[in-house]
Amino acid sequence: MSTHRSGPLTMTAAAVVVGRAVNRPGWITVEDGLVVAVGTGRAPSRAAPAGVSSIDLGDAVVVPGFVDMHVHGGGGGAFTSADPTEVERAITMHQSHGTTALCASLVSAHPEPLAEQVARLARFVELGDLLGIHLEGPWLAPKRLGAHDPGSLRAPDLDEIRRLLDAGRGTIRMVTIAPELPGALDAIALLREHGVVPAVGHTDATYDQTHEAIRAGATVGTHLFNAMRPIKHREPGPVVALVEDPNVIVEVIADGVHVHQAMLGQVRHWVGPERVALVTDAMAATGMPDGSYQLGTLDVTVADGVARLTGGNTIAGGTGTTDVLFRAAAGDPERLNDLRLLEAVELTSAVPLRALGLGRRDLSVGTPADLVVLSPYLQVTAVMSQGEWVDDREVARTP
Repeated sequence: MSTHRSGPLTMTAAAVVVGRAVNRPGWITVEDGLVVAVGTGRAPSRAAPAGVSSIDLGDAVVVPGFVDMHVHGGGGGAFTSADPTEVERAITMHQSHGTTALCASLVSAHPEPLAEQVARLARFVELGDLLGIHLEGPWLAPKRLGAHDPGSLRAPDLDEIRRLLDAGRGTIRMVTIAPELPGALDAIALLREHGVVPAVGHTDATYDQTHEAIRAGATVGTHLFNAMRPIKHREPGPVVALVEDPNVIVEVIADGVHVHQAMLGQVRHWVGPERVALVTDAMAATGMPDGSYQLGTLDVTVADGVARLTGGNTIAGGTGTTDVLFRAAAGDPERLNDLRLLEAVELTSAVPLRALGLGRRDLSVGTPADLVVLSPYLQVTAVMSQGEWVDDREVARTP
């Protein structure tokens, strides 16, 4: 994964988002991979002592690096692959679009290959290239399987879960479960005991069954609406149960394909931006041309940028990147205000981290120097990860 060490650097921009504030203009100094100073106005001379480079980014907007808590691959690479270069390619592709931290999602598989996939990815987590591993299955409802191999689905088995946790060496961060399955509530409790986030998804659960899962410890709704029993006026189902509980964060795939754009606004209205995490659900075809790909063991055809199981109409993951979701959340850049900008940052960075139980990466002093430089039209122009420019796409500097 190509990066370029910047050295101590102070950046000034038209807008810099730090925590829950927008500094207009603002400046930020990074050193040794961390944010060491921030401020409003133009960077003072004391912020750039001898040996520290400085740069004026002009009318750019600097925001915390995007965080994707649900992604299967990208750039032609899949996280299920035994080839480490595929994993690296996927991480690098998402980094180039501003996603400086991501959780690798695995689709349903039989016990042995799933354990092998977990063990391989654990190394990337331990090296700091991934935030963790998300098991999206195999404990899912056959009626709501989506793009999962039906032959791999099964009821939760506590011994299998323990073996997977051992294989992951503490790197499994989240597990999606259909709570109506036999043994699901015990599995949720076990995951909580081991510090893993249980999520409700790919489920035909009733409203009451979903609340039972929340009481057992589930705190995330996996891609709300998709692969879930729909809302009905006499049976509200899992969607209503998830959004009405203040302890639950809900994922939304706001790519314009998985849900209508109006539904993103509706969910924000229901729960507030502090409980919505935008995710890509990206698969290997992300950042690649239309054609034939795989999601786990299933064949996928991408046409007009939409991935579907070959020979059918089932959506098979996303092909978007988080910068696309950020722009969807921010709305028309001509009408962008600080509140809307802060909400977009919340949905694409702060909330996913909170959902995974991880610390802040909000560009406040002492946090990782993970940031995205955006044009006034919110297009990615440069990316920094842990104080290093990604893909050698370093912006010009003036000493």
